[in-house]
Amino acid sequence: MGEFMLSCCSTADLSRERFQERNIQYLCFHFTLGGQEYTDDLGESVPPAELYRRMVGGEDARTSQVGVGEYAAFFEEVLKAGKDILHLTLSTGISGTYNSACVARDELAERYPDRKIYVVDSLGASSGYGLIMETLADMRDAGMGIDELHGWILENRLRLHHWFFSTDLTFYIRGGRISRTAGFIGSVMSICPLLNMDHEGRLIPREKIRTKKKVIARIVEKMEQNAKDGLEYSGKCFISQSECPEDARAVAALVEERFQKLNGKVEIFPIGATIGSHTGPGTIALFFWGEKREN
Repeated sequence: MGEFMLSCCSTADLSRERFQERNIQYLCFHFTLGGQEYTDDLGESVPPAELYRRMVGGEDARTSQVGVGEYAAFFEEVLKAGKDILHLTLSTGISGTYNSACVARDELAERYPDRKIYVVDSLGASSGYGLIMETLADMRDAGMGIDELHGWILENRLRLHHWFFSTDLTFYIRGGRISRTAGFIGSVMSICPLLNMDHEGRLIPREKIRTKKKVIARIVEKMEQNAKDGLEYSGKCFISQSECPEDARAVAALVEERFQKLNGKVEIFPIGATIGSHTGPGTIALFFWGEKREN
């Protein structure tokens, strides 16, 4: 069985230690904060608490994806070592980075005709994208080769469910995802939008729920409705959060109470700078495996 690299981007929002432990390589997105450029390096340059403090303080945050040249340099180092590549990108529903990776792949394929370079749109984001990578690492470590993994993820990527809610609409309004009028009304009435990722990897508002307590209960109900085998779900469950750890722990506790057969405890990760620059603080995301997303 040939050697290969399993890789993704920093927007999979796992910890540096987790990526190293699972032998998953990654490239970093970029962002500017208050006019200064940074690498989205899993919180090393700008820890999450600092990012959100500065955003709340009025500093503008903008993001930029991994470029073709960066992909080419990253891939070529691996190809020169005689290894194949399986790389998953952030969803095309929210980023154009997949196209950049494909351009780099096509350029390198001419120079390395004996090597396999698979680039896959994860149709996922944040630690949901991370849970996909974790699952692929599990299967690789169990002996599955690159061709089987490539086929499996193309068939199963839409089985990873992403559900989100936010208790702070400030940055959804600022980024134009919610109108100022709707945002004002929502804030006054304590409305927490519940969103999920559709079959094209886009974030779609699904419900408007009043109060944080109710939206926490509702997001776990969505897991009950959509998880593989319902309350008998025995897979892994990840949560990502943007500077609202108590809310994340409340969701995790409810999941662990309802789903008695989980594969380990619910794991909580911070939302990284790229995704967090768009959500701001107050966002919780819940990820698990289920049936294919149909809409």
